[in-house]
Amino acid sequence: MIRAVLRWVLAVFYFAAGVIHLVNPAPFLMIMPSWVPAPYAVVLLTGVAEILGAIGLVQPWSLPLRRAAGWGLAAYALCVWPANINHFMLDMARADGGLGLAYHVPRMFAQPAIIWLALWLGECLPLRRRPITPPPVTSDA
Repeated sequence: MIRAVLRWVLAVFYFAAGVIHLVNPAPFLMIMPSWVPAPYAVVLLTGVAEILGAIGLVQPWSLPLRRAAGWGLAAYALCVWPANINHFMLDMARADGGLGLAYHVPRMFAQPAIIWLALWLGECLPLRRRPITPPPVTSDA
């Protein structure tokens, strides 16, 4: 039950973020590292990826599709980490400190959690405990 609720929460978050990427790409272009080619296209494609991943994550009829969405959203979160780091550096270089450490530090720590969450909610991780079988007893007599 908890996994189903969290799956919807993460999907709504990613869907909304995807729509924002498509409707208002300017803030994302501002934090894009300079080495990323075709930044406008990348922002639009990341928005599409977020929307498709969100839809795939919550559909109930295909576990392989849900797993693909989980892997895709985890990979997405990993791939946008450089933009988050770049945003952190740009803000810290501003005279006013931008959004500040209270925003950026938790965001940096949240990124691995979001990656793990996408994998867990996509049922990509084997998190069931397997029973520990004791080694066979042999007699030395």
